[in-house]
Amino acid sequence: MELKQSLRLSQSLVMTPQLQQAIRLLQLSRLELVDEVRKEMDGNPLLSEEEPPQGAEEAKAKKAEETIAEPEYRTEESRETEKATKEVDWEKFLENRSQQQSSGGVKGGGYDDLPPIEQNLTKPKSLNDHLTWQLQMSDFTDVELHFAALVIGNLNEKGYLDLAGVDRPDGTRTPDLTIDDLAEEAGLHLDDAPLVLEMIQNLDPIGVAARGLQECLLIQAKSFGYEDFEIEIIERHMRNLEKHNYQAIARDMKIPLEQVYDAAKEVQNLESRPARNFFDQDERTIGITPDVFVVKDGEEYIVLDNDRGVQRLHINESLMRQLLADPKAKEFAGEKLRNAQWLIRAIEQRRKTIIRVAECIVEKQRDFLEKGVAHLKPMILRDVAETVGMHESTISRVTTAKYIHTPQGLFELKYFFNSSIRRESKDDIASESVKQAIKKMIEAEDKKSPLSDQSIVKCLAEQHGIKIARRTVAKYREMLGLLASSKRKRLF
Repeated sequence: MELKQSLRLSQSLVMTPQLQQAIRLLQLSRLELVDEVRKEMDGNPLLSEEEPPQGAEEAKAKKAEETIAEPEYRTEESRETEKATKEVDWEKFLENRSQQQSSGGVKGGGYDDLPPIEQNLTKPKSLNDHLTWQLQMSDFTDVELHFAALVIGNLNEKGYLDLAGVDRPDGTRTPDLTIDDLAEEAGLHLDDAPLVLEMIQNLDPIGVAARGLQECLLIQAKSFGYEDFEIEIIERHMRNLEKHNYQAIARDMKIPLEQVYDAAKEVQNLESRPARNFFDQDERTIGITPDVFVVKDGEEYIVLDNDRGVQRLHINESLMRQLLADPKAKEFAGEKLRNAQWLIRAIEQRRKTIIRVAECIVEKQRDFLEKGVAHLKPMILRDVAETVGMHESTISRVTTAKYIHTPQGLFELKYFFNSSIRRESKDDIASESVKQAIKKMIEAEDKKSPLSDQSIVKCLAEQHGIKIARRTVAKYREMLGLLASSKRKRLF
């Protein structure tokens, strides 16, 4: 063993706080950026939304740097100013200013006095609220109400009772629950649990809290007074109903085929999703504000940033001078000033980066802007990264949760990145264009004789020169939320 010194040269990436902040701001969505700006303004008094006089910001920054870097020589005038500042009753000043602002906008009545239109909109009820209201109007006991609340809390987006376990963050899974488990937690007798659940299932909408499609349809059929053979078809031949195998049902139940057809028509009138007309959130208030606009000017497309709703930050010059004039607050003011400058530069860099990426996408997807989705070109992150001179990870952050408004509609920036699919004697086509072609074929098909996946493969090859496998068509169809041909077939 020996003790010695050695010299080693190595390269490493050092993430400064400024770089970390810039990367974090870059991947934020528009709403998240607004929240981040508000938090920074709450913690940094030197940040302001009010724009300083023209030319003041440059002089202010220069003066601030000189003040921090050089020693301050206080004059008699500055001492008098400091003394007068300390004698100001700031609480009285702020109170008078708030009163002036509240009374300054009043102009003798009119639209300015009316509340915002959002306050006059009614919010649609969620399924939980609708069921809770019915429970409160009923004569359930406190224990039964507790059990009902547990049932309602375990409804999924379809309105079914889902007691399956959930995955934990550590990779484990919680155990599946039963009705008896809910009854024990609520203090309800186990024999009463099925009866209370049945009462809940007969609330509006009927069939809610069912444990599957079959039980949901049975609850509705019994409530609506369906015939016994129709209820039996639901109980015994649910799979044959899904496959439209009516001949098998007629043979097994020894009833005419026409009677099975009539029963199938009645079953189709039942609701398979009790929560269809209820929403957990008001969809009318969900709006997407684009980060950039694409406007056509003559033969060229221009990308414009959308700064509405995003505060343009500035340095509060008057407050900065007051703080720098105080030796005790000078160090605090210097730190807050640097943080404010870093934040303003990071937001501006984020805006410029989004515009550069959007301009690159517009340049490569000009045919899409002119003719629509069918002319969307295949493009990957590397294509844009090489053009703008950035890393692919940066492009990924820029295009996440960022939206662009084009003449063809509103799209997320990630929408334009598609894998390529080869065509015979033509340029490659984007996978999104193939999906839209499949969707149009299915929408235009004869519903009594729908196209199979293999038929779609043949049509794509003949009409568009696109050669893909049948399993690829099935994958794209499932991504579009389209059923298989056997389930799209309509007999009535």
